[in-house]
Amino acid sequence: MKPRPPKRLLGRREHIDLPALGLRGVAAKVDTGAYTSAIHCAGLRLAPDPATGRPVLHVRLLDPGHPATDGRALAFSEFSQRPIRSSNGEVQVRYVIRTVVRLYGEDLETEFSLADRSDLRHPVLLGRSLLRQGRFVVDVARRDVAAKAAKASRADGPAV
Repeated sequence: MKPRPPKRLLGRREHIDLPALGLRGVAAKVDTGAYTSAIHCAGLRLAPDPATGRPVLHVRLLDPGHPATDGRALAFSEFSQRPIRSSNGEVQVRYVIRTVVRLYGEDLETEFSLADRSDLRHPVLLGRSLLRQGRFVVDVARRDVAAKAAKASRADGPAV
């Protein structure tokens, strides 16, 4: 039997990178009660692709004033819709995209539901699906464990 890699620690809050979306240092809440990760969006609209006629999802991630974004609209041709239960028990049908999250210098592809999180403190929520995939455990007394570890490993790396 192949040995499993060791579990890694995350704090209750982490700063993450979403390299495929051009976002770095985004504050994320780690939520073991949520199955799917979520990211704040606005200006969500569907429009047909002029070349194929297939629907394309256009969206702005984060708020225009957020330091991690340049405010540009992103377009996704690959997406799905599914019911997502919010923390208050309400079920909403949300769009879901797949993208890469960088933690501990490792890229993990996962799903993010697109939701209006403007009234919440953190624009990104990391759910159990990602935690399981990355073999993460959560220490609620800590913050930015992965970011600090990645920074330390870059500092210890070879000089260029």
